[in-house]
Amino acid sequence: MTLHPVLGHDALRRSLAGAFARGALPAGLLLHGPAGVGKQRLGLWLAQLLLCDAPDAERGPCGACRACRLVLRLEHPDLHWFFPLPRPKGASSPERLEDKLEEARQEALAEIREAPLRAAAQDEPVGLFVATSRTIRRLAHKRSSEGGRQIFLVGSAEALVPQESSPEAANALLKLLEEPPGSTHFILTSAEPHALLPTIRSRLLHLHLAPLPTPDVERALIEWADAAPPAAAVAARLGRGSLGRALGFLPDAGGPGALERVRSEALGFVRAALSPRPDGAYAYAVGASVAGGRGLAPLLDETAQWLRDLAAVAAGLEDQVVSVDQLELLGRIQRALGTPADRYGPAVDAVFEARALAQGNANPQLLLFHLSQRLRELLHAQAVAS
Repeated sequence: MTLHPVLGHDALRRSLAGAFARGALPAGLLLHGPAGVGKQRLGLWLAQLLLCDAPDAERGPCGACRACRLVLRLEHPDLHWFFPLPRPKGASSPERLEDKLEEARQEALAEIREAPLRAAAQDEPVGLFVATSRTIRRLAHKRSSEGGRQIFLVGSAEALVPQESSPEAANALLKLLEEPPGSTHFILTSAEPHALLPTIRSRLLHLHLAPLPTPDVERALIEWADAAPPAAAVAARLGRGSLGRALGFLPDAGGPGALERVRSEALGFVRAALSPRPDGAYAYAVGASVAGGRGLAPLLDETAQWLRDLAAVAAGLEDQVVSVDQLELLGRIQRALGTPADRYGPAVDAVFEARALAQGNANPQLLLFHLSQRLRELLHAQAVAS
């Protein structure tokens, strides 16, 4: 299979194609924006542009030459795509870890070739390790296989600062970014560019990718993911301009999609936190099965969205609700609470403060319990409709 077409970002692609035609495209780029809006797919399009035999100054890569075909199949020898992976087991030395990570990357690429359209959710802790940086440096100092450019695409580059908060992996790339070998291009993507080291950010041209129009996401779900139109409409709204997120809300073979399960868990947390009985929040926090504080990020993101939706209902702005499939339930919860709309803003802020703490590997059970108490204080919950 080949990669699906790039969805959206037409004006940015025209600008990039024009800059390349003028010889003005920098050797280091940072594509940033919300998760799932197509940053890595645009990075692959850029790689195709840089390697294409006959690029167009407006349309970009031709799509028909040998180089374009190889990129679209993720088989071009001068395209090196790196992304966060779980830490392999049984790697007893740095050299062994480097080998195991490279094996895992090749296996992941083979899976992407078979099913290139993927949801943005992650199910386990992943990282870009020092061993990955060593592999990138080793490849960058080799001659290109085709005698032209080498392209290094590093997805979710915020993971260059691994879980132990060590900047070693990011620092290992600094020299390459300062003085990239001739005809070598680096494209980094990130949903959290502030998490990158300032020295990394300063060496790259920043390009922001905005959320995609909801109708475009809905059409893509129907045409590319064979989603039923009603499910596609709900998932596209829940995706909030992100195709990758929207895919996570579609049903899969085992039942609800990965992000739909997270959304349900987040609703359970909100209702437990706002319950008139505080022991419900305690029981929820104790029973949380997340592995480490970092695993809380998706749950907290969905928690914040439920609170925004409650705020919209409280303000009488039902047309702004994202969880349109749960509008009746949201109305019951808000009527039971009677909370003014302006009190939800501080509650959402509290959720994102907790999310920042979670990035430092805080105890997830304690973090959820303290957050639930804070939400109760802010929203003055008296009861939640069943």
